[in-house]
Amino acid sequence: MNSFASRGSALLALLALTLIPAAAQPPRAIDDIQRITIRSQAIEAFDPREPARTRFGALTFRGGLILESSHPDFGGVSALRVAADGARFLAVTDKGHWLRARIVYRGKVPIAIADAEMAPILGADGKPLAAGDWYDTESIAEDGGTLYVGIERVHQIVRFNYGKDGLLARGQPIAVPPGLRSLPANKGLEALVFVPKGVHARDSALAGTLIAISERGLDKAGNINAFLIGGPSPGNFAVKRSASYDISDAALLPGGDLLLLERKFSWTSGLSIRIRRIALGEIKPNALVDGATLFEADLGYEIDNMEGLSVHRGADGEIVLTLISDDNFSMIQRTLLLQFTLVE
Repeated sequence: MNSFASRGSALLALLALTLIPAAAQPPRAIDDIQRITIRSQAIEAFDPREPARTRFGALTFRGGLILESSHPDFGGVSALRVAADGARFLAVTDKGHWLRARIVYRGKVPIAIADAEMAPILGADGKPLAAGDWYDTESIAEDGGTLYVGIERVHQIVRFNYGKDGLLARGQPIAVPPGLRSLPANKGLEALVFVPKGVHARDSALAGTLIAISERGLDKAGNINAFLIGGPSPGNFAVKRSASYDISDAALLPGGDLLLLERKFSWTSGLSIRIRRIALGEIKPNALVDGATLFEADLGYEIDNMEGLSVHRGADGEIVLTLISDDNFSMIQRTLLLQFTLVE
């Protein structure tokens, strides 16, 4: 697909998103693990206008893939977590499904997706969460073998013993702050990050805390509502909103800082994305946090509705960022997997 076609497809799709509610069609009620085939087309240049360019802000482009599958549940990927090996990943989709697969590399460049499986996300009763209208699954966090999934539609977080039961794990809702339950419809919980023990000493006050950030649930000052759940200092904080960007996802760097993936759309300028870096030590109850922009891109680049962000450390010590897009199950959008190296 050429750059003009990709920009046009994304723009038309985002226009449609402003008119059609997210996940308007109900999910299918399939309750088993299914092997699927994902076809991949390489994205060799992130900027089609300058194919040889690889540096974009604080990021270096490693490679990307356009992903397609004939399986009816494939699409709508809203969050992912890439394993420490940089290959295996787990993702969630808007309509309440797990997607588990492996990235295949040639050197450092992703070239294919293998061993792909999908399964419905199950509730405590063993039935698909989506069967009870608990879908719009938009975020995922991990604490060892425990996973947390955020469900925007019902402003809820569900915990899974993935380490024991894998894709058949049954979710248990956890207690969430009242402010999270009262977030605006379709602007609610969009990002989850669990802060493990062992982060830098200056950030130890958040060890064991689940950070939950809304897409565009705004406080009285117009900043983005966020929450600290569990841990030694639970409470609310806010993320400085600027340039009309909303939150899409978040991920923790190995050194402890938080990366925010953000996007914005307007009728005049189209779609843009950016990544901000937030010092984890600044996140505390009642704080207003902000950070430097590491990266920004618009429809002149190979982007779509980027909703997922994961971070892992490569075999040579490089910090690798993996982004994935939500195609909203639309014929005119794409599922993109993009990888960058953070230049520090």
